[in-house]
Amino acid sequence: MDTLEKARKCVGYLLERKALNPVLVEVGKITSLTDYFLIASGGSSRQVQALSRHLQRRMREAGFRPYGIEGEQEGQWILLDFGDIVVHLFYEPVRTFYDLEGLWVEAPRIPIENAMPPD
Repeated sequence: MDTLEKARKCVGYLLERKALNPVLVEVGKITSLTDYFLIASGGSSRQVQALSRHLQRRMREAGFRPYGIEGEQEGQWILLDFGDIVVHLFYEPVRTFYDLEGLWVEAPRIPIENAMPPD
């Protein structure tokens, strides 16, 4: 499975739990940190935590484990590092405040209509 397909699967898994406004950003040509950022929100910190747990479970079933997870206890901004994909899950007001999409405005967006359907 290539990285873009893996990223689209992540989007699909988050949409299973009603993630808000997912954005897939291709940052690999701008930085060596990762290939893609996936940014999504939840309407509450509990939903953000549920999104994180669901994504971890579904990715584990697909054979992928995160290298690191930050912020899961608070649920305001959870970062899941899958190496070639870094997932940022925000409580909506926190997402607006930090505006990662604005920081990476030069990076191309991948249409989420192409998200992989759930398994």
